[in-house]
Amino acid sequence: MRTKKATGVMATGAALAALLVLSGCGLLGPDEPKRDDESGEIVEAAEADAFAIRVGDCMNYGDSEETEVETVATVPCAEPHDTEVYAAMDMAGDEFPGNDEIELQADEFCAGEFTSFVGTDPAVSEIFYSYFMPTEASWNGLDDREILCLAVDLEGGVTGTMGGSNR
Repeated sequence: MRTKKATGVMATGAALAALLVLSGCGLLGPDEPKRDDESGEIVEAAEADAFAIRVGDCMNYGDSEETEVETVATVPCAEPHDTEVYAAMDMAGDEFPGNDEIELQADEFCAGEFTSFVGTDPAVSEIFYSYFMPTEASWNGLDDREILCLAVDLEGGVTGTMGGSNR
């Protein structure tokens, strides 16, 4: 998965979208995070395979400068974190549409889902959004079509969900 740094609303209130992209390299690395059997929630902090991340997962990633992601530092949402996965979508098609088209679709989808998740328009929110998206290699080699939307609080230290926070 490929990544672009998460950014967001600045003091002026202007929203800057960001991009995080996943790379297929993580398949040989860490496994699925340890989850509660009933709820599916992460129960133990761990460095997890980026392809094992799903909606509702929390992690510490907001200040990363990486452009390709193999693993992410997951934590239970009750523990301090800066990032939460809030939405997911699979892109259609067999041929890689190009980075620009994926970014366009990811930005549109994640911005649209942000307000209903956080409760505030991304243009005025204290929380930013970003996303994980497929690379050409993961699209072609791993049939990766998933875009994961991330709510990011650059100050960190969030406990619990960012959902409904109206920040």
